[in-house]
Amino acid sequence: MIIRKGIAEDMTSVLELIQELADFEKEPDAVLINVDDLIRDGFGPTPLFHVFVAEVESEIVGIALYYYRYSTWKGKIIHLEDLVVKDKMRGTGVGYALYSEIIKQGKRDNVRRIDWHVLDWNTPAIDFYEKSGAAVYKNWYLAQMDEEAINHFVDNKLRK
Repeated sequence: MIIRKGIAEDMTSVLELIQELADFEKEPDAVLINVDDLIRDGFGPTPLFHVFVAEVESEIVGIALYYYRYSTWKGKIIHLEDLVVKDKMRGTGVGYALYSEIIKQGKRDNVRRIDWHVLDWNTPAIDFYEKSGAAVYKNWYLAQMDEEAINHFVDNKLRK
């Protein structure tokens, strides 16, 4: 197994893994991006994300996609957006290797925190994270506004 930084040519495989995650999370129609979006957003003049890929026998079998955020309490932090391992490769150490690479990246970057989300029903992932020393907070809610809600707010609330 090789863990390496992803390159633009990997984005077809990266998108396939993103879709596999969406399917696993019971949101198969939620992925709206395409390969061109990933290439533009990850490899343009100001990349919006970075990605590590896990490769076994020249096949990308896992990804860890992350980006930097800023915490008013901690400063620069890493947000791990997706940690995905192909179903057939789960339990082989691929996820642990990618997870470890993200933590090592955080150490190299001197970040004070690494954040990510995990669904409350994904108990194997929760157990994995807790055993690694991560705190999984159950007293925080995730709030977000999708494109439809953004448009509704701008069109209706800001006109008043």
